[in-house]
Amino acid sequence: MTDSRKLTIAVLAGGISHERDVSLRSGRRVADELTEAGHTAVLRDPGAGILDWIVETAPDVVWPALHGASGEDGALQALLRGRGIAYVGSHPEAAILAWSKPTAKALVAREGIATPEWLALPRETFTELGAGAVLGEVARTIGMPAVVKPSQGGSAQGVSIIDDASQLPRAMVDAYTYSDVALIERKVEGTELAVTVVDTGDGPRALPAVEIQPLSGVYSFEARYNAGETTFYAPARVSDEIAEAAGRTAVAVHELLGLRHISRIDLIVDAEGVAWFLEANMLPGLTETSLAPLAIEAAGLELSDLYAQLAATAIDPS
Repeated sequence: MTDSRKLTIAVLAGGISHERDVSLRSGRRVADELTEAGHTAVLRDPGAGILDWIVETAPDVVWPALHGASGEDGALQALLRGRGIAYVGSHPEAAILAWSKPTAKALVAREGIATPEWLALPRETFTELGAGAVLGEVARTIGMPAVVKPSQGGSAQGVSIIDDASQLPRAMVDAYTYSDVALIERKVEGTELAVTVVDTGDGPRALPAVEIQPLSGVYSFEARYNAGETTFYAPARVSDEIAEAAGRTAVAVHELLGLRHISRIDLIVDAEGVAWFLEANMLPGLTETSLAPLAIEAAGLELSDLYAQLAATAIDPS
């Protein structure tokens, strides 16, 4: 550890989102690693009195491990910042950009970074324009195969990969279960990579890419969090040239969206070696089967040391 101060860190985990169980697992592991590093980690499940508790107990830093809207849409970060409370993770403005997948893709595309063609359709579009006509245009514009996902949220909840336009109505219903806007994008065939970006005060750097190979062929919620459902390669089985290009893309996206401390950028590399941006995660999962810890370990870093450095950086960003 580069910082010898013993900190009290409030780790927030749980919440009421669809990703509550994943959040609890992330929070417990973060708390364990911070304790291993010699700090006092207090794990709390947020509730109505959580902000008063934070103000009253005055921890040195808050570590939100709340997946879903309660931790990733920027509201919590705005409240903490308004109170002058140090926290690990991105500022609210960046959280808002990353939380909205269509917004992140639009910003990335504007900067010339490759991202699959997409459409973002609010639920109301089908009522106002007619479901049949809208679905026909989606199939014509995007083509098949395609990926349908909620415009917000993570852990692959509500995500469908479809090979035929006849599967589109069901996929849209599944996506709308988790968000009022559905994102439909062209499916790029290739090697799926997750690149974790960390910044402990010296600027963002990409850790070794993690290659994802789900046994079912689809990186679903079950494949993410059930041991044995997915094979991970850390570092990824790609050439040095492709690994470096993926790292550069990830850092570029991290900086473009204004992310801070730690993020995970999801990419897919096609047969020509092009790294296509899929989405950005400003609060990546940190469970025992999550991708960011695999990348940290592949970089030869200790989880406890890095987490302690991130907490110290949050207190003293200079």
